[in-house]
Amino acid sequence: MNLLAAAPAISGDRLVPAALLGIALIVLLITWFKLHPVLALTLGALTVALVAGMPAEDAIDSFTKGFGSTAASVGLLIAFGAMFGKLLADSGGADQIVDTIVGRAGPRTLPWAMAGVGSLIGLPMFFEIGLVLLMPVIFLVARRSGLSLIQVGIPALAGLSAMHGFVPPHPGPLVAVDALKADLGITLGLGILVALPTVVVSGPLFARFAARWVDVPVPELFDTREDEEHGRRPSFAITLATVLLPVVLMMGKALAEIFLDEGNGVRTVLDFFGTPLVALFLAVAVAMFTLGRGSGMDRQALSRTIEQSLPPIAGIILIVAAGGGFKQILVDTGLGDLVADWVKDSGFSVYLLAWLVAVLIRLATGSATVATVTAAGILAPLTATLSTGETSLLVLAIGAGSLFFSHVNDAGFWLVKEFFGMSVGQTIKTWSVMETLISVSGLVFVLLLSLLF
Repeated sequence: MNLLAAAPAISGDRLVPAALLGIALIVLLITWFKLHPVLALTLGALTVALVAGMPAEDAIDSFTKGFGSTAASVGLLIAFGAMFGKLLADSGGADQIVDTIVGRAGPRTLPWAMAGVGSLIGLPMFFEIGLVLLMPVIFLVARRSGLSLIQVGIPALAGLSAMHGFVPPHPGPLVAVDALKADLGITLGLGILVALPTVVVSGPLFARFAARWVDVPVPELFDTREDEEHGRRPSFAITLATVLLPVVLMMGKALAEIFLDEGNGVRTVLDFFGTPLVALFLAVAVAMFTLGRGSGMDRQALSRTIEQSLPPIAGIILIVAAGGGFKQILVDTGLGDLVADWVKDSGFSVYLLAWLVAVLIRLATGSATVATVTAAGILAPLTATLSTGETSLLVLAIGAGSLFFSHVNDAGFWLVKEFFGMSVGQTIKTWSVMETLISVSGLVFVLLLSLLF
């Protein structure tokens, strides 16, 4: 149903105040009243619609349409990603990757190795899960090498965070890809191109300076690493191949669309297996054998691992879906078209605008996901004038802005502070500055890539 066709025309003069009021309400509800983001996004979306003059019935239809379509498009992908990450952790595959890479690095190359570990673990895992998984490794490496905890830890955190912000199938990039109708394979490829140099700048290079500013002892947590429950690990080669399987399948689809004609048999096969839902489903199915059975898990243990992976991400899926409802309200009221017209007439860089919108919402709410879904909703109409590659870069510009300056309203800030045993000031000097570097560097690399399109 075309809601705007059914409803009276909405005055442009009311749209911007309505959007600002809705966003301010979301910020206030999350930060001051500590309301769950799902409720805050729902109230904010309905506020935008009603203040803009959309009939109440159409507002509810618009929100539920956006909620349902977003849940349908990304809900299963997030669930499959969680299953895969849990299998990687429980099988000992993640430890195998870490130990293999770190074991071959000397003291001078350890920060670079830790950046590689963080990036590799960050490909299939949510940030919080990857952080909890890597903390024992960071402490152990720092203790054995004699290097500063900051010099070892910051590169690993940079790898985790950059992958979380730039590379599907993480929730933020997935939502932006869906809202902007971007090509997921191309976004994934460009996301990796942006993430890798960003990790270098914000990880090993920044860690040299951060280690001088902050010197904290290695906490006594995780003195020894427990043996894996199942007695053996999958090999490094098998684990790496399993981790990269969905990436290769999705990249294969993107390359086939570029180089092969429509109707070509090879392209048809790659299109099917490279569809995100199919690629991630296959990755989970393969991981159950290569990682699960490969580590000695029986059917009961495999079932338990899959079951335990889902409850932690239920809240993420609901937040993402509610963000989709908010995005749909912004689209159906015509705010996005208003912004698109302004950008077209102003000559302002669409990537810089996307980054700034995401930065402002990130600073206010502390949530990268809320920043991503809101910015994507506002900027969605701009994609009508963009090529496929430019649309993917717009996704990455929003992702970069959503990571800007994590501070006290971000759960990740407190996780890092407590794990590393730092004060608030020390956490700002290290973690918050690192996140800002990721955000700014990511934007710079997006702008550089935009010269090719």
